[in-house]
Amino acid sequence: MVTGGAASTMQIEVYDKDNKLVCKLTDDKALLGSYPIDDGMRMHVVDNFLIQHALGDTASVEKFTLSEEEYSKKSVILSNEMIANCFIDTVKAFLLKNKLGKYNEEETKQRLEQQKKEEEAEEMAAKAIALNSRCETRVPGFPTRRGTVMFVGQVEFAAGWWIGIKYDEPLGKNDGSVSGKRYFSCQPKYGGFVKPAHVTVGEFPEESTEFDEM
Repeated sequence: MVTGGAASTMQIEVYDKDNKLVCKLTDDKALLGSYPIDDGMRMHVVDNFLIQHALGDTASVEKFTLSEEEYSKKSVILSNEMIANCFIDTVKAFLLKNKLGKYNEEETKQRLEQQKKEEEAEEMAAKAIALNSRCETRVPGFPTRRGTVMFVGQVEFAAGWWIGIKYDEPLGKNDGSVSGKRYFSCQPKYGGFVKPAHVTVGEFPEESTEFDEM
């Protein structure tokens, strides 16, 4: 039986409640919070790994066989050995004994230090963005959008620092409020919140939607 697959062959897609594709998680360095993901959405994994025909054809492979009597003996021996040595060990005890996961103090310390550095870097990037600045956003899976910075800070609906933007066009998701909490005001569908890493401040003139007469 051939199982498993490499992460390099997998692609994660996000679908909304109506089963419509929202975005694809293509940036391995981006935080999950930087994507426009809301409650109720689902993450779908597409694995492009292909099993070669030679592996799928097991007709010519020599089989390992075990009689019922031999199997029963091994089963009893294994069970007795497990009971004698482990006494039905718990997952927690196994992790603690082998210093795995959160019980690996050094690994946990390094992970917390890295998380702290990322949080501090995000805070510095957010505080460098001034209110009322013109900006351009580039979020993976979404078109480039321009707008005005209306909010900089932490929010109740997600962790970390966020930039609230009033877009020039109705390409947003809200009116400056989320789950009843108002952070700024704008017309419906003109507001949105983006991570600082996806915001560029500069001289970005407002895009005109009017067409010249022919």
